[in-house]
Amino acid sequence: MEAARILACVFVLTITSRYLVHGGGDQTCPADLSVECDGPSSDSDEFFPGIPRIKYEGPQSRNPLSFKWYNAEEEILGKKMKDWMRFSVAFWHTFRGTGADPFGAPTKVWPWEDGTNSISMAKKRMKANFEFIEKLGVDWWCFHDRDIAPEGKTLAETNANLDEIASFAKELQGTKIRPLWGTAQLFMHPRYMHGAATSPELGVYAYAAAQVKKAMEITHFLGGENFVFWGGREGYQTLLNTDMKRELDHMAAFLRGAVDWKKKLGFNGTLLIEPKPQEPTKHQYDWDAATTMSFLRKYDLIDEFKLNIECNHATLSGHSCHHELETARINGLLGNIDANTGDPQIGWDTDQFLTDIGEATLVMLSVIRNGGLAPGGFNFDAKLRRESTDVEDLFLAHISGMDTLARGLRNAANLINDGSLEGIAKKRYRSFDSEFGAQIEAGKVDFETLEKKAMEWGEPVVASGKQELAEMVFQSAL
Repeated sequence: MEAARILACVFVLTITSRYLVHGGGDQTCPADLSVECDGPSSDSDEFFPGIPRIKYEGPQSRNPLSFKWYNAEEEILGKKMKDWMRFSVAFWHTFRGTGADPFGAPTKVWPWEDGTNSISMAKKRMKANFEFIEKLGVDWWCFHDRDIAPEGKTLAETNANLDEIASFAKELQGTKIRPLWGTAQLFMHPRYMHGAATSPELGVYAYAAAQVKKAMEITHFLGGENFVFWGGREGYQTLLNTDMKRELDHMAAFLRGAVDWKKKLGFNGTLLIEPKPQEPTKHQYDWDAATTMSFLRKYDLIDEFKLNIECNHATLSGHSCHHELETARINGLLGNIDANTGDPQIGWDTDQFLTDIGEATLVMLSVIRNGGLAPGGFNFDAKLRRESTDVEDLFLAHISGMDTLARGLRNAANLINDGSLEGIAKKRYRSFDSEFGAQIEAGKVDFETLEKKAMEWGEPVVASGKQELAEMVFQSAL
């Protein structure tokens, strides 16, 4: 989640045909209402005509609208692939994304859009959402409150809009499909320019609390399994006018209030915090997994939250996605993954679909070692490139992302079954497998005893780390 999606939401209301860019070649349906195509008419019951339910056809298939590696019912290490993955479609990128970025106007409006942000338009988008989910063959979706329903003139009117759309969504999703998580959009509206929970204005703090309260109610109503907090503006632009301690105290009080409301509501879902270092603020208070965990421990909230790790946010904070996943996992806080990636040549949050097989394999090693992610999963917090303007591209992007992670799962399973990689790491620490090493790890050896042993043993013999061998074993599995 990042600033680019804010622009997408704003510009979609003002776009005109002269701003649209159309790609050449064959298009299933270009994102331009003025161009005729095979897309739905205003009264059509189908939003993706001509696109069948996506099926698994295997690695030899040349059909772009098929899975080559993701076979939902296939068992890997005792679980079906669909249970390892729990894939989710992000409503904001898929149905509210326009191709806008900080340097350019939108490049697409989907054929079903009528240029309004009305209740009727919100319902049409919701119908498109569930047709897309069903054809893609996944069971989960994610949303912000303001993505799915228009904001009214008052909070009461806004809540009524949200209730109406949530009731409509519940009818459409049936018993199989439901939200992986919901969240409150506390970053787009001008009232949140100084933050939400960390705003210096008491009225904004109260408004944000009311918005989270309602968003959690809607998530619970729809059967969602998690609720996410992404503090896009919970940070600072300069410390010269910022009382950092007071803002952190306020954020902790806000999150504690959310925990209390969750319990009073009877919502059994997991509360998730999504770390990000900066953008749109200069410095966000949940910089990375370690910073967020330190905050939760300080304010005695560590048992109430888990982390939603986004791969692109990990790299922006100077870490690899694998590092952030392992940091969360070894602390028992890995709850969900926003499956995306960034571009190493672009210094901002690009939210691209993950297509790197090596990175996907590392991600899945962490997921397997975590025993899976349920009740979390993989949310595709990823968007089409600005230049991709066909309706078909929505399917191609998700298929590619799903296949990449499925291939990563297969590779990770092979590495675990082979045992060579684990053996290299285990061999490095074999001296601690001795009786004395076990006593050290149990905290039963003091420095005086260690000094005596050092005198007795003399200069240690340090073995090779075998990094190149480990890399060779890893690469051989790809």
